[in-house]
Amino acid sequence: MMTSSSDFKTRLDALSRERGFSLFGVADITGIRGGFNLDPETTARFPRAVSLGKRLLDSVIDDIPDHPTQLYFHHYRQINFFLDREALTLADRIQEWGFQAFPIAASQILDWDKQTAHVPHKKIGELAGLGWMGRSNLLVNPRYGARFRLVSILTDLPLEPDHPLDEDCGECMQCLKTCPAGAIKERRQDFDHIGCYEQLKAFRKQGYVSQFICGVCIKACPGREKERR
Repeated sequence: MMTSSSDFKTRLDALSRERGFSLFGVADITGIRGGFNLDPETTARFPRAVSLGKRLLDSVIDDIPDHPTQLYFHHYRQINFFLDREALTLADRIQEWGFQAFPIAASQILDWDKQTAHVPHKKIGELAGLGWMGRSNLLVNPRYGARFRLVSILTDLPLEPDHPLDEDCGECMQCLKTCPAGAIKERRQDFDHIGCYEQLKAFRKQGYVSQFICGVCIKACPGREKERR
């Protein structure tokens, strides 16, 4: 018996929840895959991407002061390990169904100065309806705010794509107020990438963590679920 597109999507969504993912969405990437840092022949095989998110622990994020901590760094790495391992599990299942799947590492920067990776996970997540791009240059989810991380699986599995959310940060300026670099501006388009990166280098030089991470703007964006508590 042939399985429909909706059946595949329902099964994959359910499996992602069983494996511990917090967010699941499907993006039509035909309009953006030309900008991926992958071989064009590779990207041409994949019209869809499954975007998967894992929620960060509030207890760890709330412990961040005005700089990254070693405990946050450890949490960050463990979440990345989870994302990569479980994306491989789902990709393997897609292959068992007779289709191609190409999991992309959750955190593998190719050029720190330009802050580019193999694929733009945040853009894929936006197309998959997982959130909108916030002033902080982070994907913001209605429920979790910016407190989650993403991984992507490119695939030719015939999945009905989701649609971007028609939402934004509104009047919220919390991340702008707390950014230690002053890189976040009122207009999202004015985000200072260079200023942000320079602050990450300063944190590393000061010995807080050994990788270019911060977490302060993530702390400032807890999502509506926590706001209601």
